[in-house]
Amino acid sequence: MKQALSRILPLARLLTVAAAALAATQVHADDYSDVGQLIRTGKLAEAQAKVDQYLSSKPRDPQMRFLKGVIQTESGKPADAIETLTGLTQEFPELPEPYNNLAVLYAGQNQYDKARTALEMAVKLNPAYATAHENLGDIYAKLASQAYGKSLQLAGNNPQAQQKVAAINNMLAPKGAKPAPATAK
Repeated sequence: MKQALSRILPLARLLTVAAAALAATQVHADDYSDVGQLIRTGKLAEAQAKVDQYLSSKPRDPQMRFLKGVIQTESGKPADAIETLTGLTQEFPELPEPYNNLAVLYAGQNQYDKARTALEMAVKLNPAYATAHENLGDIYAKLASQAYGKSLQLAGNNPQAQQKVAAINNMLAPKGAKPAPATAK
């Protein structure tokens, strides 16, 4: 009996530790979910306050730091978001999502080479990351448009380059928007 009890006590301690870890994970999941909901409903100041409070006790949490970058992006603070996401790529280089979001920010600043590099890293880290692949295709198209635009600038009467620029601009135009005409730059 005493021998059986000595085997059960360590198991009971292990289960207690596991239960505490599971409860802590659930609390974190609730925090992430709450912040995500605040972001989706446009309550960015509340989301930022919740993120700041959370990060004051767990400053290295990558998921909450990623959400901080999303809030900064949605709040029109791209420089802050780039700083946050760059920090994540340096401390957690195995995570593809910060690279994808960095690429979106770089593309918004017409820094297509930086965007391409970030997206290539995202798809290298996760070859099944469909959004990053789509974004990479958009960046390649934008880079192609720039190259064809340069061709038109140098030889504006090139009908093939004009057609290619028009096709790319049509492809990249938002749904329902009138595509921009191809012009020499």
